[in-house]
Amino acid sequence: MHLLLTDCLTCPRCGPEFGLILLANELTDRVVREGVLGCPNCRDSFSIQAGFGDLRAPPRRALEAGLVGAVGCHDAADAERIAALIGVARGPGTVALVGGLAGYGPTIADLTEDLQVVGIDGDLREWPPDPSWSRIVAGPGLPFFSRSLRGVAIDGRLGRRWIDEAARVVAPMSRVVVTDASAEAGAWLKEAGLKVIVSEQETVVGARS
Repeated sequence: MHLLLTDCLTCPRCGPEFGLILLANELTDRVVREGVLGCPNCRDSFSIQAGFGDLRAPPRRALEAGLVGAVGCHDAADAERIAALIGVARGPGTVALVGGLAGYGPTIADLTEDLQVVGIDGDLREWPPDPSWSRIVAGPGLPFFSRSLRGVAIDGRLGRRWIDEAARVVAPMSRVVVTDASAEAGAWLKEAGLKVIVSEQETVVGARS
């Protein structure tokens, strides 16, 4: 997990108004290999092990299988398409890839300049550490301040609650990309205050003005 990402994270237990404090036990080239993120409000803590952050509110049961799958099964051309739909070519800032789309993290990190890329899915715990991007699991929502991210790409199979969370965390002039989108996804983005600018082939893109 990149050190800069820790400034964006909020307590999954207390909500997006409460930031977390990092205690790094192992830090190499601004990447946290081992450490703990603590909430000064509820006093709960969230571990970082082998660079992977567990940002789940209690009760934290055994980590279930996610939607990403194994390393190496994600097409680079698809990653380029998602990066183009997000519409952010360079930083500073942070973009999040949630669910199955998190597998595009390494490619999108390579395609962009000075941009923090974070993948969010339980399967990423088994992926090797990579300093070019960050890996976490989160629940029950996205552990970021409201209107703080420059883009979110989310797997529509996760359902409305996660799409609403994606809409909450994107900043003005930023986009939410939903793939495997249901017929209702566009309406959900509109209800969350975004304007739908793309709707085709089970992909919907909403932008915050």
